[in-house]
Formats: sequence, C-alpha cells, structure tokens
Amino acid sequence: MTKPIRSDTEPIRVLVVEDESLIGEWLAETLAEQGFSVRVVGNAVDALRHLAAAPVDVLFTDINLGGGMDGSALARRARESWPDLPVVYASARANAWDPQAQVAGSMFVPKPYAPALVGRLLAHVVVKSTARRIPA
Repeated sequence: MTKPIRSDTEPIRVLVVEDESLIGEWLAETLAEQGFSVRVVGNAVDALRHLAAAPVDVLFTDINLGGGMDGSALARRARESWPDLPVVYASARANAWDPQAQVAGSMFVPKPYAPALVGRLLAHVVVKSTARRIPA
C-alpha cells in the first residue's frame, strides 16, 4: 500500500478527537498501519491545545464529545486560527450531521466506519486542501 504523504517524505498528520478511548486508539492504530502520523485526544480542549502546539494536516472529530464543547464547536474554533484545516466529522447519530452547522468544506463519516475507508477519505481531503493552497 502506498503511504499517504503530504510531501515526498512526511506522512499526513491526523488529529483524532474521540471521547471513547477504545475507538480512538483502534482508529489511531489502524491509520498508523496505513502510514499516517496520528495523535488521539479525548476532548475538544485537549484538541485545541494540541493544534496550538503541533501542526496537523487534518482534524478527524466525533461530533458528540463530552466535556462542554462538541466536535462542531471545536471545528469552528480550530478554523478561527487555521482557516484551511480540513475537517472530517464522525457520529453514530444519523441526525448529528447538519451541513449548515458544520464548517465549510467539511465531510462526514457515519459510525460505525471502516478505518481503511476513513484513511482514504483523510488522504483525499488533505490532497484536495493542499491543491487549493498551491498558487497557479
């Protein structure tokens, strides 16, 4: 399998925000096997701290997070500082996805999801985002 890369040598950096630790670790392990560089945090506050400390190429967040800030609010806050950050949401609740309430250009993955498909989607959104930022 070809490793998902953002340049000739570096893997795509993914921040996974998942308040169910077993799901987060399972997804991180599977994405790492696919060649991604993955960091998992359990809530939006920790996600914002990580984003401020270390750059990422894509944010993958559950919509229904505990701790006072959901994934939608996290994505809006993240986009205030990183307007080009690709965002992919996930949720087991069918009614959680409201394209009008989510950040522009984001995508949604219903739970349960196949990590291999998530990996392909993450690589796609990063490549698409990078292509938009390269001057013609």
